Amino acid sequence: SAAQPGLPDLLLGNAYGGFNADGSEYIIAGLVTHPTPAPWVNVLANAQLGTVVSEAGSAYTWAENAHEFRLTPWHNDPVTDRSGEALYLRDEETGHFWSATPQPCPGSGPYRTRHGFGYSVFEHEEDGIYSELWVYVALDAPIKFSRLVLTNRSGRARSLSVTGYAEWVLGDLRSKSAMHVVTQSDPVSGALFARNAYSVEFSDRVAFFDTDTIDHGISGDRTEFLGRSGTLASPAAMRHAGLSGRVGGGLDPCAALQVQVSMAEGQSKEVILRLGAETSTQAATQLVQRFRGSQAAATELQKVREHWRSV
Repeated sequence: SAAQPGLPDLLLGNAYGGFNADGSEYIIAGLVTHPTPAPWVNVLANAQLGTVVSEAGSAYTWAENAHEFRLTPWHNDPVTDRSGEALYLRDEETGHFWSATPQPCPGSGPYRTRHGFGYSVFEHEEDGIYSELWVYVALDAPIKFSRLVLTNRSGRARSLSVTGYAEWVLGDLRSKSAMHVVTQSDPVSGALFARNAYSVEFSDRVAFFDTDTIDHGISGDRTEFLGRSGTLASPAAMRHAGLSGRVGGGLDPCAALQVQVSMAEGQSKEVILRLGAETSTQAATQLVQRFRGSQAAATELQKVREHWRSV
């Protein structure tokens, strides 16, 4: 993939993008300065879970029922393309932060989005840090991967953090369900769990947000993460080190995970976040443990791509 996002000779190209040579990806570039007229989305789904991802990186995710059991909010706002999911990078030495996707917090470097069959990729370079975010849903499990591949091209050692954020709904509308959502850190797997015991049909379901490190920071408190009148474009949590670790009931619920990444010059590293839901605590713990690690993530991506090639 090219280091500098641009518009090569694309098939059926227009002012915003076009298909690559073999038609397997739709490539959209120049997104910060030249946004598409409306969200251009990719729908990634299996029978158990799905997500809608826009060219700007806005997303909403559901399990089992796209209306009744949304894991994260669907804003249905094509003008602002608001999202309840985000992934941030931060330079821990300078405090400079940006999102891996054009929204909600664009950095100064160019972005390029590639919508493929069963996956979307967001490319960006900021201050010598090149990132590729691969978003896809497992072929046959209720789990969504956000696989961030980082390469340090800055000519010096770097200290970064990667923060994944998801606003919990666990119902149809956040305004109805948020006060009932209880978050916890799973004592067995360490994953962030959330449940809504007041849901009529889905009270036993356990949603999860997970990563591979054991020493990552967590928060289940959306008010604290965003700050007073804060937004995902500039959340309070990105302006200070670390996350609070607060989880439980009675909070404005979210899931935030923060992973520290140290990189030598020229080094590449992966941070993988997994979002999903299962039918019980035990099932969620087992699923989380089964899909941990970069090998599991790579295998699932390969399965997804092979499936679409054979269709």
